[in-house]
Amino acid sequence: MNTIWFPDLSAADGPKYIALATAIRDAIVSEQLEVGERLPPVRELGWQLKVTPGTVARAYTKLTDEGRLSAAVGRGTFVAAPEPKSNLGHSALPVVEVAVRPTHTVERIELLSPLLPDVGQESLIRQCYARMAQTANDSLIRYPSQATEARAKQAIFGWLEDVQLGRFTAEDIVLAHGGQNAIMLILQTLLKDPKPVIFAEDLTYAGFRHAARLLRAGVVGLRCDRDGVRPDALEAACKTHGPQVFCTSPEVHNPTTGFTGLARRQELADVARRYNCPVLEDDCYHVRGSGLPSYRALLPELGWYVSSLSKSLTPSLRVGFALAPANKTQALRRAAQFNHFGLAVTICDLAEMVLQSPDLAKIRSLMREQVNRYVHTAVNILGGFDLKWREDVPFLWLQLPRGWRASHFCRAAEKQGIRLRSADDFALLDGRAPHAVRITVNGQLSLEVFEQAMHVLEGLLNNPPDQIEV
Repeated sequence: MNTIWFPDLSAADGPKYIALATAIRDAIVSEQLEVGERLPPVRELGWQLKVTPGTVARAYTKLTDEGRLSAAVGRGTFVAAPEPKSNLGHSALPVVEVAVRPTHTVERIELLSPLLPDVGQESLIRQCYARMAQTANDSLIRYPSQATEARAKQAIFGWLEDVQLGRFTAEDIVLAHGGQNAIMLILQTLLKDPKPVIFAEDLTYAGFRHAARLLRAGVVGLRCDRDGVRPDALEAACKTHGPQVFCTSPEVHNPTTGFTGLARRQELADVARRYNCPVLEDDCYHVRGSGLPSYRALLPELGWYVSSLSKSLTPSLRVGFALAPANKTQALRRAAQFNHFGLAVTICDLAEMVLQSPDLAKIRSLMREQVNRYVHTAVNILGGFDLKWREDVPFLWLQLPRGWRASHFCRAAEKQGIRLRSADDFALLDGRAPHAVRITVNGQLSLEVFEQAMHVLEGLLNNPPDQIEV
């Protein structure tokens, strides 16, 4: 049933979301709100209380994390039945009120890189830190080792359960300081020629290019079509340069949001197998996999896999992980050992606790739901233009209309307080960039502010320079 309860926040001090959360909590305790009652939708309650929808969403999320409310996708938010807190064998931690500093100013809206919304992961991390402080650990005065990484690897093994990676065990996982570091480790393991090169899409994740530059390797761009890299382009590169390393992102191509289907993956795998060319698959935007086999599954002796927690949970942990073909695991492990002697014990312990939390599935679901709200908001405003987007992917690719060059559009947007990435940032040094920009989800802005930013971009798109009065 729906509730008609609305609190009075007129006398509230401090952050409005904390005041709202306190009012709802008190109403539940006093039974003004009964178990099973449906709370007002975020926008309706925001309108009634004269606060932003983001304020209401944050209060709802906070109480959902506490177990006071439950969110049912597509149905709404309800007062939850009391239940013991899950504690993974440890004593439950008290909920601590934390005043959160603003993460942005409206004067400058950052849409350069995806910024995830906080749907409970900050609270979870704080609770895990508190639990770590209460737990005896004699590894805190020792160097990291395979033993100190073992539980984190087992947790990551579970995290990857929906990805078709071929045969592997938790022990085969090599930990790194984020996905970019994992890419570096793999390239250090593979690049052997006096003048090495890597193969990558003609528009590609800049991290491939940066890693190659650090390793004094060249980059060969491969032509693409709507299905991804063209097999004839990969074959031509292998014929010209010999078997090097093919770097690709078949699940979510950055920056175009593209996807490589099974038929194209099999064609590219056939070329790689024929020329003995290793394939490095970057799956750092892994949120909800397609269910298609990875290149490691298609090419057991040539497929390498990289992912991390940064794009789907939080970038603050800097936990990346890599899988080598079975006959190369020891070489990759050795590269990691020589680079950093293992991840810090505290980071491994924290990652293990976070990934083993019973709240993680709910957090991932809420994350997808929130990201999709931002994506749909952008599509509703900019969908009349040449826009590529996908649900669960926290960025969009916009081909600019006639009259706009990418660099000019980015400068015009920045004058309006919005920072974007031009296609130039993803093009190879000798490549040709289209007149396009990448727009990312900034979940640390309120949806209202993000929506306003999209309307600003819409205004620019409708008024290219040849139509603007000077």
